[in-house]
Amino acid sequence: MERRAFLAASTTAALLQREALAEPRPSPAERAAGVSPLLLELRRYRLRNGPMASRFGAYAKDALVPALGRAGIAPVGAWSVAFGSDSPTLHLLLPHTDAGSLVTLDARLLADDEYRKAAQSYLALPPSDPAFERCDSSLLAAVPTQPGVQKPSGEAAAASRVFELRTYRSPSEPAARRKLEMFEAGGELALFKRLGFQTVFFGRGVIGAGLPSLSYMLVFADVAAREKAWLTFRDDPEWLKLRDQPPFVDVVSQIDATLLRPTDYSQL
Repeated sequence: MERRAFLAASTTAALLQREALAEPRPSPAERAAGVSPLLLELRRYRLRNGPMASRFGAYAKDALVPALGRAGIAPVGAWSVAFGSDSPTLHLLLPHTDAGSLVTLDARLLADDEYRKAAQSYLALPPSDPAFERCDSSLLAAVPTQPGVQKPSGEAAAASRVFELRTYRSPSEPAARRKLEMFEAGGELALFKRLGFQTVFFGRGVIGAGLPSLSYMLVFADVAAREKAWLTFRDDPEWLKLRDQPPFVDVVSQIDATLLRPTDYSQL
């Protein structure tokens, strides 16, 4: 009975994998035109200091991230918390070209012989010794003005680089739409670009806690560069004018910001 169940599960996984690989993938230009926006899955693995954190990091580096690449999910971002009470937490960014990629991922991983071999010790952990304390996940839909994930470049690609993940929560859905309009048509994202900010991704919250929301990530050469950039932004005349326009007043009720450092296996 167990052998038949295993074979059935393996067959299902193989079929799902073939269907996912056969499905046409929209190009970045098509996504920018409003066809099937890139889906950004953000995972936060809550860990404990000591063996749990180091063991999970080894699993992510040697088994999970390589398997995600074979599954067509790239670039994968992997970060630890630089400052804050959530340390140790591993943050992962998984870009999915469509919902099919998202819902078939587990089956495709288990159908990957290399993954199962590399993750053997991780998959065999007993309930009394879990791999992580819990995993929180949220899903974003990339916005038209930034339809993809951008790798750091120039000074922001330095080994000292830091990433800032920011989530804006709005008091209502209309307020959230106005805040998104402020970033896109209103010109806040364009202002970022003019001032030299590098935006890694930008997405509207689709699934997760604290909706309605939007999240984006910035990368800086180091902590000092981050502080300098935000001081410049806050004093910029264009920003001061934009923030006081009536449609964009009181559109955010809470801002969550986390500073992150890339792991040695992060692709961003």
